[in-house]
Amino acid sequence: MAASATSSTLAATRFGYPNRNCHLKPPATATLRFWRCRRSAAAAAVGGVVATRRETEAEEADELRRCLAPERLEVLEQMEPWVEAHVLPLLKPAEEAWQPADLVPDAAALGADGFHAACLELRERAAGVPDAHLVCLVGNMVTEEALPTYQSMANRFESARDVTGADGTAWARWIRGWSAEENRHGDVLNRYMYLSGRLDMRQVERTVHRLISSGMAMHAPASPYHGFIYVAFQERATSISHGNTARNVRAHGDDALARICGAIAADEKRHEAAYTRVVEKLLEADPDTTVRALAYMMRRRITMPAALMDDGRDADLFAHYAAAAQQAGTYTASDYRSILEHLIRRWRVAELEAGLSGEGRRARDYVCALPQKIRRMEEKAHDRAAQMRKRPTAIPFSWIFDKPVDLMLP
Repeated sequence: MAASATSSTLAATRFGYPNRNCHLKPPATATLRFWRCRRSAAAAAVGGVVATRRETEAEEADELRRCLAPERLEVLEQMEPWVEAHVLPLLKPAEEAWQPADLVPDAAALGADGFHAACLELRERAAGVPDAHLVCLVGNMVTEEALPTYQSMANRFESARDVTGADGTAWARWIRGWSAEENRHGDVLNRYMYLSGRLDMRQVERTVHRLISSGMAMHAPASPYHGFIYVAFQERATSISHGNTARNVRAHGDDALARICGAIAADEKRHEAAYTRVVEKLLEADPDTTVRALAYMMRRRITMPAALMDDGRDADLFAHYAAAAQQAGTYTASDYRSILEHLIRRWRVAELEAGLSGEGRRARDYVCALPQKIRRMEEKAHDRAAQMRKRPTAIPFSWIFDKPVDLMLP
């Protein structure tokens, strides 16, 4: 897909990528406009922002109360035998699952000479990967390494969490098993990057440190209905992103990295299947609550979990990473739309009728109409970009020793 400045804007703003690392920090243009206004106008603007924030918080509180009503939580509790039978089997035991040592050179297994030779081969293949793809790889790895935040998020879901940290419920065992499988992803990517010699690992590690410290904002109530929709979407997104990375780096001769990314993508595909099944079951058991939660999530837009990434140098790091992902074909605005289209089909949202209130029907119609709206925005963005014919901007990334990557920015 041809990259454009406006399509990058779509990826960075319309489809879940904020323009700044701080969620409440306004974009630069808005800041300039603010200070150019008269004091009274500025005060009115601030008042409007505060009022909007209060309205948003009130809406979220109402949504949370609705989804945490006893009869709604009972649905989750009654699902536990089904989770035992249909979700837990999607996990792989440690004895069968791949481990990072299977995919990168292992000094103990290869011996000094064999390890040295394997590392030289890995470095030679990594040398052919373009800088833009390396930036996308680091962004993906940093996202994976923030796993502690994601496990904490899952443990906020009422009636579907691990209360003590060692619960025997199916929900709790799933959360821990899922976390154990996800933990390998950041580990193997970290080891590959370290051995490749192409990355400033101290800057990468600082970014991971800052992201875990900053946490994440799901922009949704901490209810299982919203949470499982969010994770189903995200698991598909990460599967696509790692799969695209595997194809891209293989085309540049790095078969070892392609195998790593392919293995991660396959894991994410299984995890996607698990969360998709859960939402499917929720739609069957409580269609009105679930479809309204889905509409709520899409109105707020699905924000990527690493939106708060920060390397301490680039105030627009995530937006720049998003632009690189768009141009490299790692994860694009079209991918966002295709995920939504897939989930609508998989969950048969358009066919929902029984059990829906008036609000539920409106939510269903909103969700089903959304992909076409997104497609029209993509087309308009592409047309505007073609008319603008903007030149790329060289953006340095600290992850690759401040080497610049040419990006089309809005």
